[in-house]
Amino acid sequence: GEDGDISQYGALTTALASTIGTGNIVGVGTAVALGGPGAVLWCWLTGVLGIATKYAEALIAVKYRVKTNDGRVLGGAMYGLERGLGMKRLAKAFALFTALATFGIGCGVQVNAISTVLDGNFHIAPLSVGLVCGALTAVVIFGGVKWIARVCEKLVPFMALFYVLGCTYILCINYDYLWPAVRTICTLAFTPAKKATPSATMSRMVGQGIMMAVRFGVARGLFSNESGMGSAPIVAAAAQTKNPVRQALVSATGTFWDTVVLCLMTGMVLVSSIMKNPAIDMAGVTDGGILTNMAFEQIPVVGPLILV
Repeated sequence: GEDGDISQYGALTTALASTIGTGNIVGVGTAVALGGPGAVLWCWLTGVLGIATKYAEALIAVKYRVKTNDGRVLGGAMYGLERGLGMKRLAKAFALFTALATFGIGCGVQVNAISTVLDGNFHIAPLSVGLVCGALTAVVIFGGVKWIARVCEKLVPFMALFYVLGCTYILCINYDYLWPAVRTICTLAFTPAKKATPSATMSRMVGQGIMMAVRFGVARGLFSNESGMGSAPIVAAAAQTKNPVRQALVSATGTFWDTVVLCLMTGMVLVSSIMKNPAIDMAGVTDGGILTNMAFEQIPVVGPLILV
């Protein structure tokens, strides 16, 4: 009987649908490839702090949401700007740029990650992958927010479960390298570029210095959980709740699971796999998706499929 179009769980899974997977596969992989293993620590810390950001933006979204004449609930940062701060022009600008950003930050990155894995492992043309993904996405989106939430409620738990099981399997077979990986991550997170040499980590990996580790760790951490970007609150505003605090707490758990748990597991998988496999040359890898794919190739047969 509470206002809203979807359940609180549906709002959470819908928000996680755009972060679990791409953010973990491409985001953490790119952070390690460009910022070195030390970026994993900064990515994780960004997720810890991002819990508060996600809580705040979800609370504002529910507090200032509106109900249309046909009973639908609308909300997001643009309504907070207009109704809370009286900045209608800025609210319109935010809505416009958010719509434009979904093509690059959301759709483009995710389809590119899928096509890279399928093309590299199964030689499926990227154009074909894009067309199929576009068609499947259209079927879901045209059903409205309720249909989107219903699909995400069923898809996201299995998607996350398969990914966690895959990471757990790799961490188990890399168990000899887990503690060295932790030391490497913590060491290179605070090591200046001039001192970030293989001898500093007792491995083949080269750190990129504190500045690069922080830059790519924080950037990819934010990309992973979308805290502060303003996209997740749009979904949170549609949740069936009268208390903004309750939904804010539910939304904040999304950042915890996505970055604090999954990104940390991904970072450990990548660093331990690099230390274990001499064939992985960090100097020649700049694509985060390819780096993660190399790590998941340790899982027989289904490894690459888990990333898809």
